[in-house]
Amino acid sequence: MAKPTVAVIGASSNPAKFSAQSVRAHAECGYEVFPVNPRGGEAEGRRVYRAIGEVPAGPLDRVTMYVPPEVGLTLIDAIAEKGCRELWLNPGAESDELVELARQRGLNPIVACSLVDCRSRGAHD
Repeated sequence: MAKPTVAVIGASSNPAKFSAQSVRAHAECGYEVFPVNPRGGEAEGRRVYRAIGEVPAGPLDRVTMYVPPEVGLTLIDAIAEKGCRELWLNPGAESDELVELARQRGLNPIVACSLVDCRSRGAHD
């Protein structure tokens, strides 16, 4: 059975940042993790894709955002094009405008912390 997939938008190479913790937690929960950040590089030992369109999987099971809502607004069309079952808008990444635009694009926005969700579920089989 294939692993569920997640793109972590705004992934950081700084292990103390929530986005890096999310990369780790999702991997520990059994996800195939695709960090995304326009700077590229590496996060938690994984290649960082410069745009969600570069992610070699899709549609994704989950996209989780760790960027300000004004940045998120510029990414919604690319996320909708890639496709995802769940769009998580973490604290600080959410806005009413972003939620509405996501819904208009046919996405399923969830305003909550994906890191907490992942940790509360534990590892997938």
